[in-house]
Amino acid sequence: MWLQRTIHLRARPRGMHLVDDEIRQALPELRDCRVGLLHLWLQHTSASLTVNENADPLVRGDLEAMLRHLVPDGTPFFRHTDEGPDDMTAHVKSSLLGVQLSLPVASGRLAMGTWQGIYLGEHREHGGSRRILATLQGSA
Repeated sequence: MWLQRTIHLRARPRGMHLVDDEIRQALPELRDCRVGLLHLWLQHTSASLTVNENADPLVRGDLEAMLRHLVPDGTPFFRHTDEGPDDMTAHVKSSLLGVQLSLPVASGRLAMGTWQGIYLGEHREHGGSRRILATLQGSA
């Protein structure tokens, strides 16, 4: 089985957002996959995808706080600021965390750990909706 689909995520405010449920809902074929691999590619340069703790919402705020500390808006030596003080900082954060994930699929489910979830890192104040190209390869 091979499947490729674009998933449209709704616009979100700046921060780290769990998107597991949206991805699963957009890919009902996951349930038919006995063993496989789901590859997710975020088609943007100012947001990111990562896997992390999915139980305590404080983790999301702490991750966002750390990213703002590491790469603060308005960093004076950034020259690419055409779209505002969060322009280049968003690109740096996207590069640090990355825009792709490869996740195992087992028995019709994403085979993540108990406390793992898929995060969209929205690094712009007004990033808008985001697109993920999802490719599922597996056997039924």
